[in-house]
Amino acid sequence: MLDEPPLTPLVQAALQPVLAALLQPVLQRHGEMLAVKDLRSGRYVYASEAMGGFLQRAAAEVLDHTDAELFEPAVATVLRAAEQTAVAHGGPLTSEHRFEQGGSRREFSVLRWATPPDAGGARWLCSVWRDLAPERQREAQLRAALEQIEQQQRANELLQRELADQALRDPASGLHRRAQFEDQLRREVDLSMREHREFAIVFVEIDTLSPKVLALGVAGEQRVLEAVGRLLRGGTRAMDAACRYDEHRFAVLLSGVGLATAHARMEGLRRKCATQIVVHDGQELGFTVAMGVASFPHTAQTHEALVGACDAALAEARRRGGNHVTLAAIRFEAT
Repeated sequence: MLDEPPLTPLVQAALQPVLAALLQPVLQRHGEMLAVKDLRSGRYVYASEAMGGFLQRAAAEVLDHTDAELFEPAVATVLRAAEQTAVAHGGPLTSEHRFEQGGSRREFSVLRWATPPDAGGARWLCSVWRDLAPERQREAQLRAALEQIEQQQRANELLQRELADQALRDPASGLHRRAQFEDQLRREVDLSMREHREFAIVFVEIDTLSPKVLALGVAGEQRVLEAVGRLLRGGTRAMDAACRYDEHRFAVLLSGVGLATAHARMEGLRRKCATQIVVHDGQELGFTVAMGVASFPHTAQTHEALVGACDAALAEARRRGGNHVTLAAIRFEAT
């Protein structure tokens, strides 16, 4: 393919007014502003109507003025430095500017390029200003939309975890079900055997309900179960486990706790149960619990033996009339 023939000076002179007439509507369509300065004096020789509007005056009123006369001194200094950099660069150069203008914060991307000297040595500095506010607004809207999507995703994930957790919980007491307790008990036995440390388990059973509670039927029993679940959750740590073991019993695993400490903590919980007031339909309901406490490895050295020892301790507490905490017997091997 042959190179395009160079434009003759006559053709260039004929095209200049056509290009100038086309440039203004193109820039207006894209929301950009055009200005041309005499590079030697720094005075404007052309300003588009949009540029005049930005400077809050008619375009003709911008001509023959310098930036020092149109902008605040600090802004004029920054613009002058950017122009000197563009001239030294030798080609089109884009820079961004942020400043106060007309009482509002403005942000622009400015493309500058300096023309070669004409026959008389004059040079012109052309600049195209693009307002970044719409772009920044779109970016902010996009960030807000993405953040909203992320928040919704986090909320959905939290809801899914809550739903999954609720499926593992007893609806009456709000405690975990027996299967999760059994899993943690097996892990605790393995951990204690490896690290030679002790832990305790507790069986809790609600004593015979008062005639007032029984007269309320299911609703009364539900209030009591809710109260027991609330007290067990409040009386255990994050590393412990509390569950609804079966219809009549609750179970608590106290990680890293010996028999004496477990007894002291459960005695405090027993007292809270005995003094807890449950209100239903304006009636005050009370209840008490019996507890059996066993520890690993002092009262038993296997999973099954530990559960059996705790069950026996609970039976002894009930035999004593309830509202009592009983420790499992410690086996001493003959030497």
